[in-house]
Amino acid sequence: MHAEFTFQLATIYGFLLALARVSGVVVFVPLPGFSAGPDASRVVLALAVTMALFPVWPALDAEGGSTLVVGRLFGAIGAETVFGATVGLAVAFLLEGVQLAAQVLGLQAGYSYASTVDPSTQADTTTLQLMAQLLAGTLFFAFGLDRQVLRVLARSLESAPARAYSLDGHTVEAITRLGAGIFSTGVQLAIPVLALLVLLDIAFAVLGRLHAQLQLLSLSFAIKMLTALAFLASVLSVYPAVFARAAAITFTVLDRALNP
Repeated sequence: MHAEFTFQLATIYGFLLALARVSGVVVFVPLPGFSAGPDASRVVLALAVTMALFPVWPALDAEGGSTLVVGRLFGAIGAETVFGATVGLAVAFLLEGVQLAAQVLGLQAGYSYASTVDPSTQADTTTLQLMAQLLAGTLFFAFGLDRQVLRVLARSLESAPARAYSLDGHTVEAITRLGAGIFSTGVQLAIPVLALLVLLDIAFAVLGRLHAQLQLLSLSFAIKMLTALAFLASVLSVYPAVFARAAAITFTVLDRALNP
């Protein structure tokens, strides 16, 4: 007797809905080097995460005519894609805070004059910003935020597996506040070095006023770069704490907004 494998339509519908949600997350989370890799790796990752969430796949009511079921399926897939994109954007806001700090520091310290190739976008970027991107990706995995993303997806499917997700006013406001958190996180990370650079500019201005014959302009550029690099290395130990606090706020807001 040959064994026969049968799949119910509800199982196929649940797989498609979960895949749409996971794909939205995979597309929008800016992991370092992930976008530069082959497309097949991202497809395999989305399929693997979807299969891992098999116990909590959403269910779609298959009753009614075929036209009604197909229309309901496409509507649910669109809603699930919006859900995944919302989670991916929230995580992207978290990682962008570190890059914003590096961009501000690179401009003020003079590192914007040296550029390298970003392996993710194949575009010119500053060396400090590229290092910040790698640092943010390292902290993302070091703090286990990849597991937090999977936990958010699983809890959302467990709390309301048959609920059609929609962006209400409360969710939009919460995600908007997370977007504004990019600037608060970036300022917290960059303000110590920026304050030191301001003091250096004031010191150079005073010296230039007292001794007009001194050519400080040619020296100030190199001194600012070396001082900013040395002080940044000394305060780099604060970055994980600020990143962890911002991550806790991000996933708390996601859990409250997406799992009412």
